Amino acid sequence: MSKEPCSSSPADEADIIHPRVLPFIAVHLACLAIFWVDVQPIDWIICGALYVIRMFGITAGFHRYFSHRSFKTSRVFQFVLAFLGQSSAQRGVLWWAAKHRYHHKHSDTEQDVHSPAQHGFWFSHVLWIFSKRGRTVDYSTIKDFQKYPELVWLEKWERVPPFVLGVLVWAVAGWSGLVVGFFVSTVLLFHGTFTINSLSHVFGKQPYVTGDDSRNNLFLAIITLGEGWHNNHHHFPSATPQGFHWWQIDITYYILKALSIFRIVWDLRLPPAHVVEGKRKLPLVAIEKAAQQLAASFSIEHIGTAVLKAWEQTPKLEELRNRARIGQSEVEAFLKEMKILESSSVANLKDQAQKMFDHLPSLNPIVERANQIIVQAVSVWLLQSDVCEASISV
Repeated sequence: MSKEPCSSSPADEADIIHPRVLPFIAVHLACLAIFWVDVQPIDWIICGALYVIRMFGITAGFHRYFSHRSFKTSRVFQFVLAFLGQSSAQRGVLWWAAKHRYHHKHSDTEQDVHSPAQHGFWFSHVLWIFSKRGRTVDYSTIKDFQKYPELVWLEKWERVPPFVLGVLVWAVAGWSGLVVGFFVSTVLLFHGTFTINSLSHVFGKQPYVTGDDSRNNLFLAIITLGEGWHNNHHHFPSATPQGFHWWQIDITYYILKALSIFRIVWDLRLPPAHVVEGKRKLPLVAIEKAAQQLAASFSIEHIGTAVLKAWEQTPKLEELRNRARIGQSEVEAFLKEMKILESSSVANLKDQAQKMFDHLPSLNPIVERANQIIVQAVSVWLLQSDVCEASISV
């Protein structure tokens, strides 16, 4: 199986010419046939019903079950969820879940193929699917479901479910039903789902520190049956509900809760109280990402320039030159000895952290790691600066 590349490049992002893009465009163009068919009210009813049903296949099936295993079900209903999700024409169930697991591991970093912060809106919204990195996937991350031959079969014949659904809609409602009920609902489903990759990492609130740009957005939660509580989800991905509070609408969870009454699904995983209250100890990956965000809010060039200016005509600058001749580790050690993080340039590090992450009970791990990142970055800047290079060459 193919593996995820470690990083992206402009060439990767430009590589969207591929046969897979043609069916996607064709589905959009098919919607224009609405001007030539005799649309009936039943067609719009079918459109709405298929949007909701297939969105549930994505949110409950592809996402909460196959990607995060947030509840349990039978092998039969597992296949039903997979088939239902694939009827949305959003690739195969194993591809979808594997890509999503990779997204959580690298959310909003350079390795995240659909991060709007890294690649912009349109690429994160849809174009990534047809890029080189979007087409390839590391199936080793989905071995727990790859062991089921029926899921492997679905993955291989990924277009069978949408084709079967399209034929059924045409048989029941004719050409107008096919155009409105199937094609229009499919396009709406495409872009409703895609907003979670793009808009939910740009617009909304961040009640929890996750180290990425995930946000909670009520509008997106409504159109995606609960997926819009995206910051909640990144805070505790294994929870079945993504709306952690009663007022956070999560239709997918309501349906799963109803299904659990009949034992169609079971063991729905709820977020613990301390998680909802934001009192859980931050995992190392969240601390690292949050510290990177905090450190990035300071200008390394400004700090480095301030250091050189303050130490000009002092023994400290000569010592910096001597340390620079040895290497970066010595420069870092010297900066720590001189306590540059107590200078006016970064004295408000903790204040800035308080503004960015005011809901956290303890900011110390983030601030300490941000200190290290800033010292490392300043040492690199000093070594690369013209002043330091000139001093070394003397």
